[in-house]
Amino acid sequence: MKKLLIAYYSHSGNTKGLAELIRTETGGTLLEIKPVEPYPSAYQAVVDQAKEEIRAGFRPEIRETADVGSYDVVFVGSPNWWSTIAPPVASFLERCDLTGKTVVPFCTHGGGGMAELARDTQALCPGSKVLDGFAAYGNSGLRARDEVDAWLRGIGLKEQG
Repeated sequence: MKKLLIAYYSHSGNTKGLAELIRTETGGTLLEIKPVEPYPSAYQAVVDQAKEEIRAGFRPEIRETADVGSYDVVFVGSPNWWSTIAPPVASFLERCDLTGKTVVPFCTHGGGGMAELARDTQALCPGSKVLDGFAAYGNSGLRARDEVDAWLRGIGLKEQG
């Protein structure tokens, strides 16, 4: 039996809901990625900050993370910010050595789908096997049990039932 970690960053709660659904379906362990300095709650302020951070390649300091060494599979969840992963997720991926592990990206979005999230995750995890990701629109992840179930079966991380 593979040991699964579900690491995620969620600003609005949508990605957290999807991470919790994945945990329910897989039995994995949840890990919330938290920046030391939280993002503003006002929508336009976070949009402006995220856009500038992504443009600059900024990696915010994040709070302590779990020891990923004992996990075989690491799901990595992020909101789709400007067609890529949120900067705290990039910080997590750069900070953790995921060499030899299976990495599975997932995201929530407002219309952009996976965009470049899988490609950018692969670039930050060069020694990992990155599986096909999953994208949920807005908070639909909370209602996407059948789609998540089919995705997990399709990538071989849930038994056929």
